[in-house]
Amino acid sequence: MTLRTLVEQAEGELRFGPHPQRARLDAETLLLHLLKQNRAWLFAHSSDEVRTTAAEAFDALVSRRLSGEPVQYITGSAEFFGLPFSVAPGVLIPRPETELLVEEVLRLANQIQQPRIADIGTGSGIIAIALAHALPHARITAVDLSKQALTIAGKNALQNQVTNRITFVEGDLFAPLAGLSFDIIASNPPYVPEADRDSLSVEVREYEPEGALFAGEDGLSIYKRLIPEAREYLAPGGWLIMEIGYGQQPAIETILLVDGYREVYFVPDYQGIPRVACGQKERG
Repeated sequence: MTLRTLVEQAEGELRFGPHPQRARLDAETLLLHLLKQNRAWLFAHSSDEVRTTAAEAFDALVSRRLSGEPVQYITGSAEFFGLPFSVAPGVLIPRPETELLVEEVLRLANQIQQPRIADIGTGSGIIAIALAHALPHARITAVDLSKQALTIAGKNALQNQVTNRITFVEGDLFAPLAGLSFDIIASNPPYVPEADRDSLSVEVREYEPEGALFAGEDGLSIYKRLIPEAREYLAPGGWLIMEIGYGQQPAIETILLVDGYREVYFVPDYQGIPRVACGQKERG
């Protein structure tokens, strides 16, 4: 059997999987992960014969994908903001929407000579690491409650050569940051309402960590803590930048305004859905 035939057979199987529209891409990604090669190599070697042991190992990967396991967890890797990241079931898989948050933080941080930035709920470290990569003069502190997540984040920082630009600390929200002050606080907190659990894809519902997804019946429980607490750790004129869920703009705007934030605005995603919430602490 050739590599081309192997991919085509897997593609046919994966068309009955969780994302049939990605069947070919998933099949190729899994095979390249197994063979530790790239797509250019696969194109050049598509007529090569496949060893039985490799075909069997590939079938096992395809079966995992058919069960709903995300490709990123199977391969242990994902890309975010053009950078490579290791991912595992203990952390969320990076989403394209979160790049909008990073872009907005960069826009604001580039107006500050040596920005002090906190990433609250860093997970695999994608936000902190993308910012550190783009802002060599920034001082970044990344917080997470999960030791497992911080271990993965540390490995990702090392992989992307920004270890010396980020301080990783364990704790709940701002608990480990006593006495510190930041120009920008960024966060992609859990925001999925419990009521939406059954509507999530099997990939998300069955495989990604619940603690990084769900936030009470309305999806707002973390924001109700994060927004008021953040003001105590923002420098005068500092910004709080958060990713939010579908339909949450009115509630988040109310919380920000009630807690005294000014210049509140929202950044939409490419479908026009408000996805990033921004609020500024008064200048004093």
